Amino acid sequence: MKLIVGLGNPGNEYQFTPHNLGFLTVDRIANDHNVEIRNRQCRALTARTQIGNESVVLEKPETFMNLSGLAVRELLEKLQLKPEEDLVVIQDELDLPFDTVRVHRNRSSAGHNGIESIIDSLGTKDFVRIRIGVAPERKVRDGKEYLLSALSKARLKALDPALADAAAAAEMIVKEGPVAAMQNFNRKPED
Repeated sequence: MKLIVGLGNPGNEYQFTPHNLGFLTVDRIANDHNVEIRNRQCRALTARTQIGNESVVLEKPETFMNLSGLAVRELLEKLQLKPEEDLVVIQDELDLPFDTVRVHRNRSSAGHNGIESIIDSLGTKDFVRIRIGVAPERKVRDGKEYLLSALSKARLKALDPALADAAAAAEMIVKEGPVAAMQNFNRKPED
């Protein structure tokens, strides 16, 4: 069994913000597999599905970003899963160019509060992450304000291919492993 966590903040006011791309990606995976993420357990909304031959739990923590680690740790423990082998976290990344998708493992939080919470709660940074670039079009004074502000319809539409890639990366990680996903999604774009 694998646990795929999409990071974000609960509430309609955050639904289409850069900080909620993890939620949007997990929703896409759920939609692709005809399941609804609505079961409440371990401070999160969850759904179960099958990807390839693997049982998968999709999770959207309801703890707000800065406490995501609490919900992730509780669900990992309940499911008796190991972060190093069974956890995939999907996050926004302010330091990556807009609509870029990268797959990594065993990295620091790079200042992402949700990832920092997970690392602190689990006591390890050794888990797989799918990072979706959300760098703004122009320099902003307050990155936190940008991450929590709604994206324009045009910017949200421009992110659609990245959300599709992030969902595909998650499925590839489950079916073929993180190395295959890194080789496929971490390539530099061709000119």
